[in-house]
Amino acid sequence: MKRTLTKELLKWKNRPNRYPLLLRGARQVGKTYLIEDFGKSAFESFVSVNFESQPEALACFKSLNPDEILMRLQSILKKAIYPGKTLLFLDEIQICPQAIVALRYFKEKLPSLHVIGAGSLLEFTLIDGKFSFPVGRIEFMYLKPFSFQEYIDARAKKIKLEEIVNNSIDIDLHNNMIKLVREYFLIGGMPAVIASFCENLNIDEANRIHEILLATYKEDFRKYAKTNTQKYLKTILDGIFQMITKQFKYSKIDPHIQSRELKPALDHLEWAGLIYRIFASSASGFPLAAQIKKTRFKVLFLDIGIAQNELNPNSKILLENDLIQLNRGALAEQFVGQELLAYANPCRESHLFYWQREKRGSDAEIDYLYTVGNQIIPIEVKAGPRGRLKSLKQFMQEKKSPLGIQISQNYLSFEKNILSIPFYLISQLPKILERFL
Repeated sequence: MKRTLTKELLKWKNRPNRYPLLLRGARQVGKTYLIEDFGKSAFESFVSVNFESQPEALACFKSLNPDEILMRLQSILKKAIYPGKTLLFLDEIQICPQAIVALRYFKEKLPSLHVIGAGSLLEFTLIDGKFSFPVGRIEFMYLKPFSFQEYIDARAKKIKLEEIVNNSIDIDLHNNMIKLVREYFLIGGMPAVIASFCENLNIDEANRIHEILLATYKEDFRKYAKTNTQKYLKTILDGIFQMITKQFKYSKIDPHIQSRELKPALDHLEWAGLIYRIFASSASGFPLAAQIKKTRFKVLFLDIGIAQNELNPNSKILLENDLIQLNRGALAEQFVGQELLAYANPCRESHLFYWQREKRGSDAEIDYLYTVGNQIIPIEVKAGPRGRLKSLKQFMQEKKSPLGIQISQNYLSFEKNILSIPFYLISQLPKILERFL
């Protein structure tokens, strides 16, 4: 199953002034598989070290001298490492902070060697700050669950979304694409689930894997949280699915627990990559992040497939209803947010924002804010075939936006400065907007 991030990895490989790379992302999104596939296809040789399953490799980094490190690694792995020809992959690197420190010296003393580090709980080691992090000596990339385009590629549908934009969309193609969107709502973007579903098309089996993944995330709590925080992590995670894309309130999780107890647990879930916060921004200028209220935010879960299985565990209900309209459109907003994150710059940490009118008594709200150059474009998500555009028009008037976007099940169209985009074309937003801005 191919990932679009491979293109960025190839650019990294071929850059003359390349830095060692840290691949970041939540557990089970496919980091190890991606790097192994990349290493074996793009290099003459590939050498992998997993600090979890090969603890003897920890001793190789007692020295920070790259030549000594390579000599010791080659000795225990019984594999040769050739700078310029070999990709050295340091998996579960968070277990060996000295290996992270050593990346600086690979850059300074052995720049011809291609080195990538990755780890499922890497963020906690980076945040911990108990070692000298090599600032300015490494690069980052971020891997997320499969996007919708990656999903339909894995399903061997041979549909290229960029080609759809360039041609007229007939009713059969449109209906087929909406059907695939609904399927993605059900399956989601986790590699293990997609691999299973592509093989046997069994929804119950897909949901069984969703449950295993969620149980794995809960089991990880003990790896990165103290005992007194672990119970709050479970409380937050169990309650968060009902709050997807709603304004987050700790009292809605459990009215009997103080927010000061729950806040660290929410931070931990964010560091683990299991949730994303969508902050409210006044959208009065750039950057959007400078105009947020840190106490006003919504949350997205890592993956729509796991989320829908928690919200709608009855497969019969899922098969008989329009998934897009279930849960009052929460899954539709989750899908759009997940897609916007998937197509963001993979070399930077991604952020999402929404807008809520601050005037007392107003309920005007915009689901997402999208920036193009010096323009702030409002995005409204409509789960049903019809929907009011009051908030969209209010934002456009107040912020002088040239157009507004409605993402729904409807066809691609443009009328009265409202750009209607079907769910399946979110990846093509930049290309579509070129026509109208």
